[in-house]
Amino acid sequence: MSGLHIENLSMRFDLPDGGHVQALQDVSLDLKAGELLSVLGPSGCGKTTLLNIVAGFLAPTAGQMTLNGHRITGPDAERGMVFQQGALFEWMSVRDNVSFGPRMAGRKAKDYRSEVDHLLNVVGLQDFKEKMVYELSGGMQQRVALARCLANDPDVILMDEPLGALDALTREKMQSLVLKLWQETGKTIILITHSVEEALLLGERLIVMAPRPGRIHKEYNLPFAAMGVDADLREVKKHPDFATRREEILNMIWDMEAEIMGTTGPAA
Repeated sequence: MSGLHIENLSMRFDLPDGGHVQALQDVSLDLKAGELLSVLGPSGCGKTTLLNIVAGFLAPTAGQMTLNGHRITGPDAERGMVFQQGALFEWMSVRDNVSFGPRMAGRKAKDYRSEVDHLLNVVGLQDFKEKMVYELSGGMQQRVALARCLANDPDVILMDEPLGALDALTREKMQSLVLKLWQETGKTIILITHSVEEALLLGERLIVMAPRPGRIHKEYNLPFAAMGVDADLREVKKHPDFATRREEILNMIWDMEAEIMGTTGPAA
């Protein structure tokens, strides 16, 4: 069966003092191939833990996951990760960073060079191929990280706050790029973010997670990602349903934060 299937996933971290933290509890989710999912929730709701389990970096304490019919038991090139900070090799050129995966897989340069050049063109770095990573801005480094992930041709792209460190204008440009890549590649994408607006813009599906223990609180199916593929994202934000959903989800998360802090009303 194609797609990503998560069934009754739980994660418990045992503490040195004998206590424990139940980071996730009975999380179940079916994601069809090619879907774009954004994940929101207050701090401590298990968003990044869930992503790290799907990536294979953590083994859950209960439940299982399958991708395209086979069980996920550890890291694999079929799942690519884009981190908040690019995690790039600063001593390498842009081209060498993007081609790192194919080289490690034993492919010959003549077989992957044109693919790498195409990806650099797609992310707008065709004139920076030979630049060293440290010479690039933060937004350009994230473009390199996206191209490097795509060079491995994963079935699923996992993004952990990939745009969180960028300035507002660069972030908006990168949001448009993510939608463009989603449309052109047909990849399944799971994106973690703390920004409600970003989750609405980039989530064909959106889940809001609740903490203690981490679990799926509510799910939305949204039109904004499809709209944003061919439209200015600022125009998408003017849609009346966008503002309604934004306020609904903000209030939902404020209430969760207030419960965590033992207060009432929106967070200051």
